[in-house]
Amino acid sequence: MASIKFNLNGKTQTVDASGDMPLLWVLRDVLGMTGTKFGCGMALCGACTVHLEGSAIRSCQTAIQNVAGKNVTTIEGLSADASHPVQEAWIELDVPQCGYCQSGQIMTASALLAKNSKPTDADIDEVMRGNVCRCGTYQSIRKAIHLAADIKARGGRA
Repeated sequence: MASIKFNLNGKTQTVDASGDMPLLWVLRDVLGMTGTKFGCGMALCGACTVHLEGSAIRSCQTAIQNVAGKNVTTIEGLSADASHPVQEAWIELDVPQCGYCQSGQIMTASALLAKNSKPTDADIDEVMRGNVCRCGTYQSIRKAIHLAADIKARGGRA
């Protein structure tokens, strides 16, 4: 066991965990933050996506020792009141069906918009292709990302 310190959603956290424990399990089992989902455990589905230093990563394959001293943002830290442009767009367009993959979809989409404020369909498809939605809401997700880009351009935060 090691004492690992990192910044989670703007607050310093210190956890006692084996250094090779996946960040996903630290978030869910140690810290009780269940918004980040377990999907495949092999970084293939995107359900466990969080931000590390602003970039979308798969928390199921990221060892907690690799986030020491860094900034991690989960779906809970994106906004406290669903006011992030991606969350607003998701709500406005009623994107989720079952909802299981949506936190990973939202985290991937928000990282995209932080780097590319006006993505094309091809840009969206390229970045989002690693996020699996069993319900097949891909067209709605693409529309929501375009709407989130418009919301952000009108002065929404991201």
